[in-house]
Amino acid sequence: MSSSLIAQHHTRAQAQAKATELHAKASPDFAVKLLETQTLLQRAATEFLPVTQASSLGAEDVVITHLINGMQLNLPVFVLETGALHTETLALLERTQAQSQAPIQVFHPVQSSVMAFVRERGQDAMYQSIEMRKACCQVRKLEPLNRALQGQRGWITGLRQEQSNARAHVPLIDESDVASKNLYKFNPLARWTWGDVWHYIAENGVDYNPLHDQFFPSIGCAPCTRAISLGEEFRAGRWWWENEAAKECGLHVKK
Repeated sequence: MSSSLIAQHHTRAQAQAKATELHAKASPDFAVKLLETQTLLQRAATEFLPVTQASSLGAEDVVITHLINGMQLNLPVFVLETGALHTETLALLERTQAQSQAPIQVFHPVQSSVMAFVRERGQDAMYQSIEMRKACCQVRKLEPLNRALQGQRGWITGLRQEQSNARAHVPLIDESDVASKNLYKFNPLARWTWGDVWHYIAENGVDYNPLHDQFFPSIGCAPCTRAISLGEEFRAGRWWWENEAAKECGLHVKK
């Protein structure tokens, strides 16, 4: 068989495989990382309340929600339903709401603000410039996020150091907003690898977004997310028309 045919056969085989089959590979110290994560979640739920989890319903976040439910922690979860999510993400949201013991609260953007943005800038404004894309994120994500965090002392994210250069130094507890907002950010999976995440999902039968089976490692709004190809970076499918340094919506950017 020629090398090109072998490559095509390998690609087809990968396309038929689930994300759990392709990626699940625990680190040698996975048990230590898991205990570290559980300990941090327990601390958040006892020492820092009120605390809530911010879930994009991506692989990392479904792991955290599963841990919260399994440990029966007093930690609610919120999802930003931007009005532009994939149908697969919306379906997972419904299943999560139905199955989770922890309450799942959904925050929507202000509809009049969305309509004004679309009327003035157009529905595809995000492709025109970084400024327009960030303006769209402001309306659809950042304003609802501010409402979701009102009255909270901390929030939990699925940030990992491995995800991008911009996140390479993500700490387990981020105190950078404590002085200005009295707000802690907990990143319980900061030291996990992609293989660790999928090992946990596979071992525990965690429900996940089927877009991960279609080579979407990072999933955001439908117009701003695509599948990645072999060799591309983890977040290459997010805002793929921009350079890597700009690939944040504002939720996790450090000035």
